[in-house]
Amino acid sequence: MYWGNRVAVLIEFLGWMAAACTTFSFIPQVLKIFRSRSVKDISVLMYLIFCLGLLIWIIYGLCLKSIPLVLANVVTFGLACAILVMKILWNKKNN
Repeated sequence: MYWGNRVAVLIEFLGWMAAACTTFSFIPQVLKIFRSRSVKDISVLMYLIFCLGLLIWIIYGLCLKSIPLVLANVVTFGLACAILVMKILWNKKNN
């Protein structure tokens, strides 16, 4: 069972690393949009579908009781929603 425990720890570590990479990859985009106030090339439909997918991932992660999966998708959902809100609000101001 010793090797099984090591494999489980490695798998959990991989989950956390994947979660960190995919989640934190949104931060530069959020900051760029916030600083430039430019949302002209952002697709509202893409972000709506993406946010829906993230909600489904969150439900899936809850069903599996996977903390990395849930946390990563909750944070990514928040960042994606921030982009979507900026797009909707700032697009109205620019029109």
